Amino acid sequence: MAREMLGIDIGGSGIKGAPVDLSDGSLARERFRVDTPHPSKPKAVAKVLAEVVDHFGWDGPVGVTYPGVVIDGVALSAANVSKQWIGLDAASLIADATGREITLLNDADAAGVAEMRLGAGRGRRGTVVLLTLGTGIGSALFTDGVLVPNTEFGHIQIDGRDAEIRASAKARDEHDLSWEKWARRLSEYMVQLEALISPSLIIVGGGVSRKSEHFLPLIEGVRAEIVPARLVNNAGIVGAAMAAAAAHPVETAEPAQIRAAGRAGGRQRANGTAEAAR
Repeated sequence: MAREMLGIDIGGSGIKGAPVDLSDGSLARERFRVDTPHPSKPKAVAKVLAEVVDHFGWDGPVGVTYPGVVIDGVALSAANVSKQWIGLDAASLIADATGREITLLNDADAAGVAEMRLGAGRGRRGTVVLLTLGTGIGSALFTDGVLVPNTEFGHIQIDGRDAEIRASAKARDEHDLSWEKWARRLSEYMVQLEALISPSLIIVGGGVSRKSEHFLPLIEGVRAEIVPARLVNNAGIVGAAMAAAAAHPVETAEPAQIRAAGRAGGRQRANGTAEAAR
């Protein structure tokens, strides 16, 4: 019998979720998506999360991603959602709205955990960074498979502005950039990122990674290997489900190392786990 956990990914434009088969990261049911409320205030977003939970009739723990820094369930930044999230015990708010135990973690960290365990980063040692190109630029940093949480490399300054303002997928759409012009902006960003952390592998995720053949071959000046994410835009959902499984080993009967990660992360207000990526 498949071991499943519900994962929900909060994005700047949409909130999407699905039960995940933890054995292989596949979606056990068709993904359900609802537009992110605008303005994306906490209570409005929590109401949508409850709608997603109810859609699946889910009565167990839930993994949820948040597009910003999360420590012990508290949101500490809000680049692409309402500033009302900052300093909020977001895990408890969502738990109250859904009536479920919530494991909350950074959205890019969730995607990275999924890619490192089941996708393009599987088995890779050394320094690996995943970049999610969407409304902003999210990042997840790993060293020998261990997550360094909440890196937020999309906010590296280039010419006095956050890199994501120029190089996100949203920026490409807003400025109607050709693949070539966008690739030049990504190259500039990745060169600066590489100078800071010297990765051996850069994984490019987000929905636009489905079209990676149009822009990844055009990136120049980067020494690291650059590959598209294998789980594409479902990586956040999968990673959220994996983090919830790590925090609730009894419900999912996960392997010993995932159970240990769950104990380290704690219940309801966990940040996700380094071990879940292994």
